Amino acid sequence: GNYWLTIMARLKPGQTRDTATAALRGVQRQIWEATIPRNMRAEYRERYLTESFMLAPAATGDSSLRRSYGRPLVTIMVVVALVLLIACANIANLQLARGAVRRHELSLRLALGASRWRLARQLLAESVLLALIGTAFGLLIARWGGRLLVSQLSTPASRVFLDLSVDWHVLIFTGGVAAATVLLFGVAPAIKASGVAPMDALKEHGRGTMGDARAGLTSGLIIAQVALSVVLVVAAGLFVRTFTSLTGRHPGFDRDRVLLVNVDAERATVVPAQRVALYDHIRETVRAVPGVSDAAVSMVTPVGGHGLVLRAEVAGGAPLPDDGHGGQAFTNVISPGWFGAFDTPVIAGRDFRDDDRTGTPLVAIVNQTLARKSLGGASPLGHTITLTTPGRAIRMEIVGVVADTVYFSLREAAPPTVYTALAQFYMSPVNLAAVSLSVRATHGPPASLTRSLAAAIGGVNPELALTFQPLAGQLNASLTQERITAVLAGFFGVLALVLAGLGLYGVTAYSVARRRTEIGIRIALGAAPGGVVRLVLTRVTMLVGVGVIVGAGISLWASAFVASLLYGLEPRDPVTLIGAAITLAAVAAAAGWLPAYRASRIDPAEVLREA
Repeated sequence: GNYWLTIMARLKPGQTRDTATAALRGVQRQIWEATIPRNMRAEYRERYLTESFMLAPAATGDSSLRRSYGRPLVTIMVVVALVLLIACANIANLQLARGAVRRHELSLRLALGASRWRLARQLLAESVLLALIGTAFGLLIARWGGRLLVSQLSTPASRVFLDLSVDWHVLIFTGGVAAATVLLFGVAPAIKASGVAPMDALKEHGRGTMGDARAGLTSGLIIAQVALSVVLVVAAGLFVRTFTSLTGRHPGFDRDRVLLVNVDAERATVVPAQRVALYDHIRETVRAVPGVSDAAVSMVTPVGGHGLVLRAEVAGGAPLPDDGHGGQAFTNVISPGWFGAFDTPVIAGRDFRDDDRTGTPLVAIVNQTLARKSLGGASPLGHTITLTTPGRAIRMEIVGVVADTVYFSLREAAPPTVYTALAQFYMSPVNLAAVSLSVRATHGPPASLTRSLAAAIGGVNPELALTFQPLAGQLNASLTQERITAVLAGFFGVLALVLAGLGLYGVTAYSVARRRTEIGIRIALGAAPGGVVRLVLTRVTMLVGVGVIVGAGISLWASAFVASLLYGLEPRDPVTLIGAAITLAAVAAAAGWLPAYRASRIDPAEVLREA
């Protein structure tokens, strides 16, 4: 049965989803009993009969897509929000610094009769203008970034079409974010700056010290920036390392020299009973093409996004455990030479031969995982394996054992796998309307064989529909989610580092400018340049240290959320955490060094004349 289908329904007028669900569950037992597969094992029968119907609103999209992409999208949205907070903290710090620099000007305005509300309104208007300019540039970048994202999601074999144009929904959301940014991070600096006392500001002009009360808010914002940057750098490290682990995993076959050719005979004038002979003819023709090392035909290919699983039992062996595939085995139908084309070694026994055909004893080859889970350490050669298909049970003799290969996903372990001979196809020939021809190149990129292969296959039957894709491209397409997550997280991680560095540089430079008189006096009294550098960097080190500790704590707490998106490492990976801390420390050192060096070069005489 087609149990993978999704049924779309429209509610009657006045009917709610809850009432429809209740009505449906009242008859679900009858529906399950009428549709239960004939060969279902007893332990799965009760589970099948107790499954519940679920109605989900179609407006939110297909539930399988939400399951696949929901958590990565939420993760990226959280990353974007954190970058926005870092940028806002940066702007708030700059506004505070600018307001402090303008204290003398603002105090004169107040002394000349300007109201505090008027000053606050002026400063707030500047924040609004800044937000509008940033929003406009952001929308332009979003249009370019959207096209780039779609191009990254698409593969040669599967083009993605998404409308990412900027509509009124996007404009309202972006405008709301800009307004919230102004309210949260523009109002407080404006009120702080407009609250200046004229006499105090005039007295302290040119004589600011680090003990200024404004340093508290500035320090808090810097600590927040560093902490959020640590979180983003840790996330970027986890996702990038996950992607590199998956791309570097050996799948059990050679991914670089194989070209996949999908051969579709659905519209060709070939009767179903002659399809096996047609595919065999194509295989022999392609093997004679210059540059081809080997070629083979199969129903499915590794990590192709689909496959057939059947109940498999080895005589004298234990039942396969229910480890995510319902105690079933992945099944593939292949021609001789398939293992050679993929460079998958035969561990024991033999490969399929051309004389494994209809009328001869049925044979099968199993992988190491099936042999281990069914027979432990014993050899499966000579044992009988039974595949249960809808309506019949097929018994075959195991004649070979091959190395494990990945099939469903690079994230998963190799499943128990049974290979059967194409020439002994045990289903209706109608199911062979399309097959995959796997061609191994002698040398060079396999895609270079496309023209010669198309000509050779067209010479056999010009009515066949052909599509070509390198096996490496199919594997890369299976990692689209991981690649996009790693690229976006890495980009925003670098952006967070840049923003944190700019924020640290700006605050340190502002602090040095406020303390010119103090530093000049220190140098006049004999302070060494190295001592001045240490004085400035001590505060930077303290702020960064606190921020790193806070960020590490947040990262450890939030790591469980992304655990399902990772591969090959733990969410609380110490290497990633330490690497993020070292990276932030390096950025902080670079950001603080230039202002500290300039402070050590202050001329005391010039500063005292200015004072």
